[in-house]
Amino acid sequence: MLPLPKLTKNLSWIIILASIISPAAAHNIQVKGDIAGLWHIEPNHSPKAGETARAWVALTRKGGKILPLNEANCNMAVFSKPRKPNDKPILQPTVQAINAEKYQGIPGANIIFPSVGLYQLELSCTPKTEGDFRPFTMSYDATVATGQKAVTPSPQISPQQAQKVSGASTSTKAERTNVLSVALPVVIGLGVVGTAAWFIKKR
Repeated sequence: MLPLPKLTKNLSWIIILASIISPAAAHNIQVKGDIAGLWHIEPNHSPKAGETARAWVALTRKGGKILPLNEANCNMAVFSKPRKPNDKPILQPTVQAINAEKYQGIPGANIIFPSVGLYQLELSCTPKTEGDFRPFTMSYDATVATGQKAVTPSPQISPQQAQKVSGASTSTKAERTNVLSVALPVVIGLGVVGTAAWFIKKR
């Protein structure tokens, strides 16, 4: 059984959080020191590979007051799971102040997960005013499903198209060669006849 002071502290957090969030979101809550965080990923906690998802964390001070991003320096990192102690983040999205649901100016970031699988999001914050709150790190596990990745049309032509173009080019060259083979002797012949007529006239 928990000691009375610790039990009282936990009960106070439960009462505060229950008053500002819905019970359905309770499993996304983390408490670090005097700050609680409610994680959410749009859309519907179901991010898809190759598509933009928006992750945000509603940070709440003890007592129920929202901790906005303009009072904290926050960074977000995304890791692949399973995660090893020395693993580096695969993504470090830019954290911006956003408005989501009833929360104003909370930290959020747009994330494009590269592939299907398990990931861990990590938010680390320090106070802008020294002593305002204790620095903390919160994490959240996300499962990324298959998405419809955008396909950029390729400027390259297919082998069949290349063959058609090549064939047309060859055909055109052949036609030009045939025209020249007929026209050139005619031109030369006319030139010879004209030259002979000129000589005869001069005589």
